[in-house]
Amino acid sequence: MAKKRDYYDILGVSKGASKDELKKSYRKTALKYHPDRNPDDKGAEAKFKEAAEAYEVLSDEQKRARYDQYGHAGMSNQGGGGQHGGFGNMEDIFSQFSDIFGGGGGGRQQQQQRGQRGSNLRIKVSLTLEEINEGATKKIKVKKYIGCNTCGGSGAKDRNSVKTCHTCNGSGYVRRVQQTFLGQMQTTAACPTCHGSGEIITNKCTSCKGEGRVYGEEMINLEIPAGVSEGMQLSMNGKGNSGVNGGGSGDLLINIKEKEHEHFTRDGSNILYELDVNFADAALGTSMEVPTLTGKVKITLPQGTPSGKIFRLRGKGLPSIQSYGKGDQLIHVNIWVPTSFTPEEKKALEVIRKGKSFQPSDAEKRERKGLFDKMKDFFGG
Repeated sequence: MAKKRDYYDILGVSKGASKDELKKSYRKTALKYHPDRNPDDKGAEAKFKEAAEAYEVLSDEQKRARYDQYGHAGMSNQGGGGQHGGFGNMEDIFSQFSDIFGGGGGGRQQQQQRGQRGSNLRIKVSLTLEEINEGATKKIKVKKYIGCNTCGGSGAKDRNSVKTCHTCNGSGYVRRVQQTFLGQMQTTAACPTCHGSGEIITNKCTSCKGEGRVYGEEMINLEIPAGVSEGMQLSMNGKGNSGVNGGGSGDLLINIKEKEHEHFTRDGSNILYELDVNFADAALGTSMEVPTLTGKVKITLPQGTPSGKIFRLRGKGLPSIQSYGKGDQLIHVNIWVPTSFTPEEKKALEVIRKGKSFQPSDAEKRERKGLFDKMKDFFGG
């Protein structure tokens, strides 16, 4: 694949060029290589598209900033010549060219879509952290406009009820010629009689009243990828409301909501767990089980674990939807301390409070061990 030229070089401007300078340079370049001025010249047409692509990126502040930082690599999936963005065909370029010069279509015909496109739908889907960790398949019933089964979405009672529009002769659009400084410019617009369908219905379907759609329900399977987060929006093309008179369907927009978890809270791709530990276990050390998103695991608390200590279980967090790998589970230790004691328990605490301020005898050591054991039973109970 040939290396793409720098957008600033294509338009012949510096990186600090203003919007007015960009527009002026693009106008000059587009006029020079306009297909109407260079008929049957594929090279000129390619340069015309190249200039339009460059202007489409540099005239947008966000795209321009991304391009300045990452170059062409930053345009992937973002428009401006990326793999899924930019201009799909010459009609898109002429539409932008029209915005700059005040014309309309550059002499190219713009085929109108039949009927009217349906509107988008929004739904909310609530997920547990376990579902977010693994990804989920949800089967939901959506109330919306669906295609009419009686007429097959045409809106007509039968085939004989559909006639070719006499205004546009079935093309769906009408042409208009304007005189501009480039010469005559031909533009197209949706036919006002058939609204772009190219057909007129003389006898409407009784089920949908000629719309080609009815209000009903559809069962939809949602594939939710692992790693989604609260507020994220997914899209399913063509799963929104059906269009009118055979028009395309809108999209289904899925807003993600996270359910509150019994044990965990989320921090990006990490999950947080509050572990309550009694004083004796923290002082003497112990092993215990803690829950994770995929089951319980055993951890070891070393002797003298302080309150506030954080242990990390690597890879036990959530996957990132934008990259490989998983986050961690962070275990925050909270030491529980009782508020009332028996005289024996208080004596045991007094022994602990003395700490290393004296060297106990063997008898005192045995007594201390016995008190520690009793204290551990108390705190552990």
